[in-house]
Amino acid sequence: MDLKLHGKSALVSGSTAGIGFAIAQALAQEGASVIINGRSEERVTQAIAKIQQTIPDAKLTGVVADAATASGVEQLLQKVPHVDILINNVGIYEPKTFFDITDEDWLRIFEVNVLSGVRLSRQYLQKQLEQNWGRIIFISSESAIQIPVEMIHYGTTKTAQLAIARGLAEMTIGTGVTVNSVLPGPTRSEGVEEFISNLAQERGIDRAEVEAEFFQNVRPSSLIKRFATNEEVAAIVVYLSSPLASATNGAALRVDGGVIRSIV
Repeated sequence: MDLKLHGKSALVSGSTAGIGFAIAQALAQEGASVIINGRSEERVTQAIAKIQQTIPDAKLTGVVADAATASGVEQLLQKVPHVDILINNVGIYEPKTFFDITDEDWLRIFEVNVLSGVRLSRQYLQKQLEQNWGRIIFISSESAIQIPVEMIHYGTTKTAQLAIARGLAEMTIGTGVTVNSVLPGPTRSEGVEEFISNLAQERGIDRAEVEAEFFQNVRPSSLIKRFATNEEVAAIVVYLSSPLASATNGAALRVDGGVIRSIV
């Protein structure tokens, strides 16, 4: 299927690894010009080289900037004043009991997970509306719907992303611009891989057993009983980025492996 992304420009915040990298790679595969963003020159360069190994003619640009800070976003906006597609992907998580989450923890996670997308969208949405075409997608989480007791602050930021995305979508009425959210479930990201490896090593068991226990005890409502791949998440994001998804707006689409039990 041709997703008609040739000639479109796309920025994926935090795209040197994990879901962000998979999204950037999939967009490049579809012919979009992709801006790879990360906090270090080394990571950005490595991400670009890795994509070019499989897609030699990929149209890639690297921008080193911390999209989780106001100053970093300003740097990014100066280098990339306009994009057709914005993927608000940068984010952090941290398992922590509610009583141990400090004010500083709350402020930091909101700064990264919420304000990064607000700042970028404030710039790019206005220009997209002026040209009457654009896509903004927030990478939220199933934790936005089922707040995890071990990460209440994280879940709260993911709920906030859904609210922001829906509010921005209301601004696009009658235009060719759409704003949506995607809700991944447990995904085999860089951090998850490290978590599984460390836990398996600590307990002297294999990685498959760690994964099985996770879905038995931590996310028992999962229907697929495994971590989704980054590429599985990227596939739905790239479709939403395309002109073919023009009738999907203001939506929160799940790629959660069935973790969320509600049907609406």
